[in-house]
Amino acid sequence: MIPNILTILPSLIAVQDAAEPTEVEAAVAAINGDMGMLWMLISAILVFFMQAGFTLVETGMTRSKNAANIAMKNLLDICVGSLTYWLVGYSLMYGDTSNGWFFWSGLMQGEGADLLFQTMFAATAATIVSGAIAGRTKYSTYAIFSIIMTALIYPIAGGWQWQGSGWLTNLGFIDFAGSSIVHSVGGWAALVAAYMVGPRIGKFVDGKVMSIPGHNQILATLGVFILWLGWFGFNGGSQLAWGGADAIGASNVVLVTNLAAAAGGLGALITTWIWYGKPNLPQTLNGALAGLVSITAGCGNMSAVGAVFAGLIGGVIVVFSIEFIEKKLKIDDAIGAASVHGVAGAWGTLVIGLWGINGDEGIGLFNGGGFAQLGTQAIGVLAYAVWSVVLSFIVLKILKSTMGLRVTKEEETVGLDLSEHGEIAYPGKRER
Repeated sequence: MIPNILTILPSLIAVQDAAEPTEVEAAVAAINGDMGMLWMLISAILVFFMQAGFTLVETGMTRSKNAANIAMKNLLDICVGSLTYWLVGYSLMYGDTSNGWFFWSGLMQGEGADLLFQTMFAATAATIVSGAIAGRTKYSTYAIFSIIMTALIYPIAGGWQWQGSGWLTNLGFIDFAGSSIVHSVGGWAALVAAYMVGPRIGKFVDGKVMSIPGHNQILATLGVFILWLGWFGFNGGSQLAWGGADAIGASNVVLVTNLAAAAGGLGALITTWIWYGKPNLPQTLNGALAGLVSITAGCGNMSAVGAVFAGLIGGVIVVFSIEFIEKKLKIDDAIGAASVHGVAGAWGTLVIGLWGINGDEGIGLFNGGGFAQLGTQAIGVLAYAVWSVVLSFIVLKILKSTMGLRVTKEEETVGLDLSEHGEIAYPGKRER
């Protein structure tokens, strides 16, 4: 009954000045606005919880003697990211530079829920780097890089699209929730960092790749489930409201996100079953994450079927990417972060140009949209890759020449928990 009344009332009073909303219209707008802010706040909390997921994934997929160090890095990311993004990053990304690039500009122009939500994205971009360089990197050096990532590298790149009048926005580039803006920026930075820090001791012996298995795959699995849950807020909150134009509401975004994650996990599972002879748990976990990354750019521009195929292919791609980076490039990415976030992020951005939609209209190559959107998506993918690689290399090169990137061989052997923090995550147990 109430929805019908709300539909009829505006037509009954249409004789009034259209420029002045009626009491009913004003009330509905206020409710929608409040619900939108509430959804963004809930989404921000879900994305915050993803830090716990990253901590468990990174810890479980690496050696136990570095578990406390990884926990400290993830805790650092949210602490540093919250302050630096509030102080500098938000204004660089969204602010009017005529008012300055510091927090007063950001706070004057942004709602609290929006600032909090965007802060969680900045922390995520930094955290992606953590796992790739686990087990051999100086904590102090990582802290400096995390500050620069959340204050400068990520916000400037994000403004190209999400600021609203950036050069990629004007080109028609689409990245709904950040396959490139967040994940590829973090993933390519992770690849550069892993290359510059160098491989863990014993990873490459006489040209052969040696397995260094994680110490607790159950922790890693729990971490993936937490990330999967948090991603509903990551993508769904990027709608910036519960409803949306062209019937693309947050519920639809969450639906396609879940479908892509499920397909990504199955894609990696089947690939490893065929390739290795048995289904592989770590690769399947990465496949689910790759499926999530693969739909992040297109979750507002993808049908359910399109999301399934985007995630499925992302889950297959990530398995081959991890193998290629490790065996061909001889880069030791401890948890496959560059593949999950960088490579799958690029794929998730490009797939919009293949079978993306805008409402009922196909904008991808395979559904009548031609090459235009695919070309635009490719420009964005390349721009974010170049920006992240070049800036990360410059920053890490300076840090390597000054503070140094890597702990000593003795410190790495004993483990970063003891050498960097003077404590261990599992008292009474010795690393095997």
